[in-house]
Amino acid sequence: MIQIDDIRRAAQRLDGQVLRTPCVESRTLSQLTGCQVFLKFENLQYTASFKERGACNKLSQLTADERARGVIAMSAGNHAQGVAYHAQRLGLRAVIVMPRFTPGVKVERTRGFGAEVVLHGDTLDESRAHARQLAAEQGLVFVHPYDDEAIVAGQGTVALEMLADVPDLDTLVIAVGGGGLIAGMATVAKALRPGIEVVGVQTERFPAMVNAIKGTHLPQGASTIAEGIAVGTPGEVNVPIVRERVDDLLLVDEGDIEQAIVMLLEIEKTLVEGAGAAGLAALLKHPRRFAGRRVGLVLCGGNIDPMLLASIIERGMVRAGRLARIAVSSRDVPGSLARITALVAEAGANIDEVHHQRAFTLLAAQNVEIELVLQTRGREHVQQVIDKLSAAGFSAQAQ
Repeated sequence: MIQIDDIRRAAQRLDGQVLRTPCVESRTLSQLTGCQVFLKFENLQYTASFKERGACNKLSQLTADERARGVIAMSAGNHAQGVAYHAQRLGLRAVIVMPRFTPGVKVERTRGFGAEVVLHGDTLDESRAHARQLAAEQGLVFVHPYDDEAIVAGQGTVALEMLADVPDLDTLVIAVGGGGLIAGMATVAKALRPGIEVVGVQTERFPAMVNAIKGTHLPQGASTIAEGIAVGTPGEVNVPIVRERVDDLLLVDEGDIEQAIVMLLEIEKTLVEGAGAAGLAALLKHPRRFAGRRVGLVLCGGNIDPMLLASIIERGMVRAGRLARIAVSSRDVPGSLARITALVAEAGANIDEVHHQRAFTLLAAQNVEIELVLQTRGREHVQQVIDKLSAAGFSAQAQ
């Protein structure tokens, strides 16, 4: 089981090779969550993820023979980029096996670092098996994304930096996939501050570490927006460390993660992927659990597909009432639509979409249902629009 000295040695190897990212308080998020929130911006790393810490630590310890043979890794994206980038920097051949569902932005960036990308399988487990096969066939050194002590030690340097910058943190909230990040960080945290609380966060769709530690049998889903922590089997190296050094594990759902992504984008002006928002999602879902605490969150990755981000932003606007859909019933006569749109404009809302519904409605044949998608200031504003339409004689309701 790794100790803090292993992580301190990793920090020496990483010095000058990875960014020492800032860890700063978010006053606005602190006000919204009821605890003092400090953010570790690992999404500012060159590959936009903490994963390059472990990759750099592992590759820098390869023997001359291993360097000559080259390396292979399996990853949904962030570990892939970390290995590819540092292999390129060190002049090593790198082959990366990625699941077929991996976002295109991660695939292209990995290729951009000079790696040979192989898309195989629908899950990380299938990709891992194929990577092991290629490693045996081609004599490549397998670099596991989380089940490797050198990888864990590299990831643990995140906690060294956080506790150097904010020594009086009393809680760390960390996203958990295979467990490499939380195992490394918990090792540092418990060595430097035995009383600190370390809390892991998994998505409800991939609760592998929760099942392993708590002995539960929660079902596993097929997909999640937090694909970076969509791991079916936690690392064998990490499970005993988590069992000994992690205080609690929490689950969050997809909506919690979506909300956290949008909040970080709007409030902190910082872009994170699903896994990077898991920590904040836990604060939003369990506010009493962290009330009054000094909490450190790791924004562990920022590689998100632009199309997925656009969808998340739009859905977030719907939840906030800033994008609303209302149905207005009217006589199907010339001028009705113009009157309705004029009333909406007078109420200060902007029309995004208009749809006339004549056939699929229970209204009288001479009537029409007009569906409007509006950009508003929030739920109260939506109600103001409805009230204005109602006062003018139209039947209007939110959908």
